[in-house]
Amino acid sequence: MNKKTIRDVDVRGKRVLVRVDFNVPLKEGTVADDMRIRAALPTIQYLLDHEAAVILMSHLGRPKGKVVSELRMDPVAERLAELLGRPVKKLDDCVGPEVEAAVEAMRPGDVILLENTRFHPEERANDPEFARQLAGLAEIFVNDAFGSAHRAHASTEGVTHYLPAVAGFLMEKELEFLGRATENPEHPYVAILGGAKISDKIGVIENLLTKCDRLLIGGGMANTFFKAMGFEVGDSLVEDEAVETAGALIKQAGGVLVLPVDVVIADAFDNEANTRVVAPNEVTPGWRILDIGPKTVSTFESALGGAKTVVWNGPMGVFEMPNFAQGTFAVARLLAHLDAVTIIGGGDSAAAVRQAGVADKMTHVSTGGGASLEFLEGKVLPGVAVLEDK
Repeated sequence: MNKKTIRDVDVRGKRVLVRVDFNVPLKEGTVADDMRIRAALPTIQYLLDHEAAVILMSHLGRPKGKVVSELRMDPVAERLAELLGRPVKKLDDCVGPEVEAAVEAMRPGDVILLENTRFHPEERANDPEFARQLAGLAEIFVNDAFGSAHRAHASTEGVTHYLPAVAGFLMEKELEFLGRATENPEHPYVAILGGAKISDKIGVIENLLTKCDRLLIGGGMANTFFKAMGFEVGDSLVEDEAVETAGALIKQAGGVLVLPVDVVIADAFDNEANTRVVAPNEVTPGWRILDIGPKTVSTFESALGGAKTVVWNGPMGVFEMPNFAQGTFAVARLLAHLDAVTIIGGGDSAAAVRQAGVADKMTHVSTGGGASLEFLEGKVLPGVAVLEDK
């Protein structure tokens, strides 16, 4: 990685503004999953150990530029204070005179968490004046929010026009492992893509086809490939506008593309629905594909044999329903036993390896779903591009 990190700047005695990704699920006013908070702890702790005053900012949910009381950062501040073992002062805004006064009074070792940046419409608009106000709180900017690095927002891109900007440890780790998968992967290199839609992964597929030795497809997106092959798919989720593209990708891919050879179908979109395992060309009208079948798991296992680099983004079925999670969990277990660099591309795939109990067996579990997809597509992420080069 050729970007400067917090190791490359002197933070001692300085106020450091850190963009973190604390967009965590809340349940009844408490943090339901603190993985993203924990992921930021090494950066925060390093700054505290080096006598910086730490000002944290993040978005939470989609308040659409308005103050939404259920999306305030208070539960996040409480959980962070528990994990750090020190007080975290939560402010009621992220800019303005009260915020400036609180920051002015900070001492080395203090931690402040600003209010949800997306309560201001200027955040998503990357408004220069709003970015300048945020930047005015500190002397150094650290971006540790890989999950938001694909957005050119005021708190990810705008502030860098006013402050020296470097990467935190989580950002460094994400760029290192995802960079390894895109720039210099050890072969055989196998990519696994799933999830509902093919449309938001077309660029990723096209890019991966030039780099990987096998590309395994599962999840709802496989249905669009099946329709392109002329199969009856019943009531399965299909993107009709992407069928032609899927057909072109099949021709382009040759033997690199590996599609499911059997699928689990159901007579309703319901965990308790009647199910059958059939070949992809044997789907009955009125039924729908909701998971990959056991023969596909065996096919994928063979395709993964001897792999040295594996990237996985997207579940193999409707894994939110236990009866249609088996294919996704089986793939997670296959990866856990490989002697390979295994990189999980955030979002549902990250949740799946945790639920399967094998997250600790993966080389890297990304915190950024959309960001990791855009990175794998070969796109330049705005929040990364603006960080200072080494």
